[in-house]
Order: sequence, then structure tokens, then C-alpha cells
Amino acid sequence: MRPAPLTPQPEWHYLPRLAPEHYQGFAAVQWTITLEPRATGWLDAAFHAHFRELLLHAAAREGLFSPAYVLMPDHIHLLWLGLRVVTDQSNAMRFLRKYLQREFTRRSTKTRSFKLQRQAHDSVLREADRTRGALAKSCFYIMDNPRRKGLVEHPRDWPHLGAMIPGHPFLHPLEEDFWPDFWKFYKEHREPTPTTK
Repeated sequence: MRPAPLTPQPEWHYLPRLAPEHYQGFAAVQWTITLEPRATGWLDAAFHAHFRELLLHAAAREGLFSPAYVLMPDHIHLLWLGLRVVTDQSNAMRFLRKYLQREFTRRSTKTRSFKLQRQAHDSVLREADRTRGALAKSCFYIMDNPRRKGLVEHPRDWPHLGAMIPGHPFLHPLEEDFWPDFWKFYKEHREPTPTTK
């Protein structure tokens, strides 16, 4: 029998994932990216701009729209909708986390280290949650995080939130005309659903 180690060893637990097809194609998934151990001090306008650039590249690579995201002081929420039959949000999240971690490492100092948790958390939306009204409510819930945490009186006062719709850089999810424009662009960019023979 092998003796127990003298020093406690960390236990690595992976969050449960659904089967790969739940993150592929036209899936709608809400993602949460958290830092260890809920580290703060990294969020500023420059990080937000860099995050938008990475989000744009992830969206372009995998065929995604993000109707809402919010950067909180110790974590990030975003929602992605797939636009292509071959879209794979797991690939997009790996890409995004890889380059986010590079930025967090660059911002780390001798006294403060920024490291992503081992895995992003996800919540795959059901068909009922993907209707126009239900999706808008899910997105507002994401953007309402700063108000619920007592950081602002209204989400519009929080500077680190928005949407990423490639080709439409000035769409903002809290503007009155956002949702009609979003659905119009979504319809234009979404591939047709394959028909089975």
C-alpha cells in the first residue's frame, strides 16, 4: 500500500459537460469565466477593449453572435449563439480562454497573479429559452449583474458590458433598437438549417 503524501495535494474537479453536440451548430450557451481565487484588480477600459478584440476573433473563427456580455471585477459572463452548422462553442471558448490567460499573465505582478479557473462554467439554453422574448430576458439578466452586486444603480451605468455582432461594432444591447436589429442580422447571417432526406 502506498503511503499518503506528506503535503496535501490539490483536487482537480472538472465541471460536468453535456455531450459535444449541445455546444455545436446553432446552440445558445451562457458561459461564465472566473478567476482564481476570485481575483480582482485587472478590470479597466484597456482590458475591456482587448476582451472585445478577442471576442470578435472567437466569433469570426467559429461563427458566433454574442448578444450580451458583462465583465465583472472577478469574472466574465457572455452568451453565444451559433450561426453555422459547423460552429463549435467549445473550440471558441478554448480559443478565448487561451488568449485571455495571456493577457492576465501579462497583467500579473510579483505580488498579484491573475489566473483563470481550470474550466469555464456553461448553461446550455433550451429551445424555450431561445425565443425572442426569453433570449432578451436572459441577456438582460447577464447585464444586470453589476446592479445586483450593488456596483451601479442601472446596468447602463456599468462601462464593461456590451454585445459582439461581427460587422456591427456599435450595436449595444441596452439601446431601444438593439433587438430588432439583432434578429435582422441573426437571420441574415445564420446558415439555413440542413434538411434531412
